[in-house]
Amino acid sequence: MEMALNADTNYQSLNEGNPFKKESEDFHNQDHDDTPGDSGIMIHMVPETNKARWNHIEDLDSFFTRMYNYHQKHGFSVIALDEIFQLCKFAFVVWLLTFTIYCINYQVLFGDSPPPSNHTKVTLRDVVIPTRQCIANFNGFTYLLFLLAILYFVVHFLRVVSLITQYMDMKKFYQSALHIDEKEIDNTTWHEVKMKIREVQSEQHMCIDKEQLTELDIYHRILRFKNYMVALMNKNLLPVKFNIPLLGEYVTLSRGLLFNIHFILFKGPGSPFQNNWQLRDDFNFRTNQVELAQRLSKLIMWVAVANLILAPVIFVWQCLYFLFSYANILRKEPGTLGMRTWSNYGRLYLRHFNELEHELDARLNRAYEYADRYLSSFSSPLMAVVARNILFISGGILVLILTLGIYDEFVFQVEHVLTIITILSVIGLICRNMIPDENLIWCPEQLMTAILAHVHYLPSNWKNRAHTVAVRKEFENLFQFKAGYLLNEIVSPLVTPFILMFVFRPKSLELVKFFRSFTVSVKGVGNVCSFAQLDVRKHGNPDWQLPKPNTKQKVNVDDSTTKSVVDNGKTELSLIRFTLTNPEWKAPPDAVNFLNDIREHAAEELRNALINDTDSKTSPITESLITFGTIDAEYSSLATSVFNAHNVQRAELLTSSIKHSMNQNKYYDRKHQPTPNIPQTSGFEQMLQQSFGEQEGNMLRIQTSCDNSLENMRKLRISKVEGRLQGPSEALLYNLYGIDSKISNPIDITVADMSLSTLYLHNLHKHNTDRSIQSTVEEGQEAGPTTSKRAIIISKAAEDTPLLGNVRS
Repeated sequence: MEMALNADTNYQSLNEGNPFKKESEDFHNQDHDDTPGDSGIMIHMVPETNKARWNHIEDLDSFFTRMYNYHQKHGFSVIALDEIFQLCKFAFVVWLLTFTIYCINYQVLFGDSPPPSNHTKVTLRDVVIPTRQCIANFNGFTYLLFLLAILYFVVHFLRVVSLITQYMDMKKFYQSALHIDEKEIDNTTWHEVKMKIREVQSEQHMCIDKEQLTELDIYHRILRFKNYMVALMNKNLLPVKFNIPLLGEYVTLSRGLLFNIHFILFKGPGSPFQNNWQLRDDFNFRTNQVELAQRLSKLIMWVAVANLILAPVIFVWQCLYFLFSYANILRKEPGTLGMRTWSNYGRLYLRHFNELEHELDARLNRAYEYADRYLSSFSSPLMAVVARNILFISGGILVLILTLGIYDEFVFQVEHVLTIITILSVIGLICRNMIPDENLIWCPEQLMTAILAHVHYLPSNWKNRAHTVAVRKEFENLFQFKAGYLLNEIVSPLVTPFILMFVFRPKSLELVKFFRSFTVSVKGVGNVCSFAQLDVRKHGNPDWQLPKPNTKQKVNVDDSTTKSVVDNGKTELSLIRFTLTNPEWKAPPDAVNFLNDIREHAAEELRNALINDTDSKTSPITESLITFGTIDAEYSSLATSVFNAHNVQRAELLTSSIKHSMNQNKYYDRKHQPTPNIPQTSGFEQMLQQSFGEQEGNMLRIQTSCDNSLENMRKLRISKVEGRLQGPSEALLYNLYGIDSKISNPIDITVADMSLSTLYLHNLHKHNTDRSIQSTVEEGQEAGPTTSKRAIIISKAAEDTPLLGNVRS
């Protein structure tokens, strides 16, 4: 972003000021000038011998995004080859479709007429129509489609040429500025690249408005619009939930719909953003928000009309694309459709502010095994009985056909025999998926706890209700079948125009209010979503923070689209995750105080719980550590070490209890593993023994029935790791107990610390909510019976409101 600078301006003055200023300040009123000219500003000049000059890059958003993509997509060669193949795939689809329609003699192919060559055996020459005759069969509609395809190909070709040129420039930047060769891309973490970017900024001043770039500045540049989308999801402003007659509530968010929303809000002509980094000046004023809403409504309407006109073409293309992409996979592994995947809605709902794509993928991959086993544990006895009988009948018919075919292969040449075999195979696959595993162990609560520890955001009212059908249905919205995902993407072109017109368009005024209220100007970065600043003082939720002394928590019933508080504890959890993966980042004082208070309060809670037995059962940190220890064996050993460090005299008892349960998981033998005789001691120790005793069998079931979930997760391929290789220097686990000497892989500790912090904040939120409800009820009792009853209803509603939200589109 370019800014005119006075003669007395220097980099020190540019770096001063509050980064949390509103957009109504002088940021929008400053002039733009490509060349400072006589301004007298000091500009670092790169030597002329260096062909790649990176000082004063105008569009840093696009530059940093290409830089990130270059790293994640494994360098220039892979990117260029992939783009060329994408172009070739389009040409191949057009040729194959044309050839299938006009160049095949289907009467000869299906045996309805004899071959022209009068051969006893049909050859390819008999089936394929000559090229001249094919072209003669073309009609006006065919030539129109060819014209559209050629135009699209030319535009796509120019785009590919532009991308290849840009990534050639990025390759030079990596080699000359970052000193990272293309061969070393896969051996270099994003954290190392990010540190080198900051060094280059100090030397060459890619951003002229700031002398130094922080980690948060880089993330803002890459994720500026993605942070807005996460905030829009948090405020229930995206069209994702629909009430369908006879089916009830349906949740969906296709890639096509996401593309259109992104085009409308950020990239299209007339969108709220006038370029990559600046909101339109009209949004500074409250008086014209109705006019802005009308303008945005018209834009949405025209985009919806364009989608409606192009819907048939896009639908055909989607069908062909998915057919060609998955045909070979489905032929060899038809069970692929029975696998599950995180939905687009789930990925956006579970995403932190300032979280890059590879960081989100790594987090969701760690939760995949637990999520899959959780949903697989549900089954219908009625459907299982029906499936077994259908499987028996279809299997009998299939065995008969195959037996006859083995006896005489001519059976397979009978009309529709192969079709029948295919249908029976699909029926068998569906029926087998409906029959539960006979070795299945029922442990939904423990699996849901493990899921929460890794995905970080789940409705608070799911606690102790993971076994219910309602929770299972809601979770399926986040984690859907692959077949459902593909069907949703194929049908998306037909339904997207109506969603834009009748669901998204009425939200125009709310969208204008959102952008006006939650956009701030950051010096050297531009306009960003204020939630992405991770300001716990401004956007934090008191229920997700430590209770302030002499204050009472109250339920906030303000409109969710205008209040500054972010729901679900997203600000607090996003701040913790960002500090763990970016330990060099210098957080603002309020953020530092919040993080330090959380860590110190957790340690104090643990000490008090060990001393005062009466608080042991209600302490969020002890509850979190016990739950944390049941996720897997490594986390159990970390939890034991923490308790060990805080209570040396009583640690032997707890350690033996935990080790006994984990040893039973590995070497379970009732005859050779008798339960040790543990004496009854203090109330805290009894609580621990009872908790681990109750969870002992559950932990056994998790470890044995889930086939060592931790080991399976480590086998998942994650292209790039999170954070630095050294691990975090200041974190909750490190504060509770020094783990430097006990950990072989610091990256695992970063993940473990975030998991424990997530469980702790959720338990802290539950305790704060309970305290708020109790306070509200007591105030209502003092005011009178009517007010008391109303207070209970309001508090109960606040407690039971799921994090997914009840606002339906």
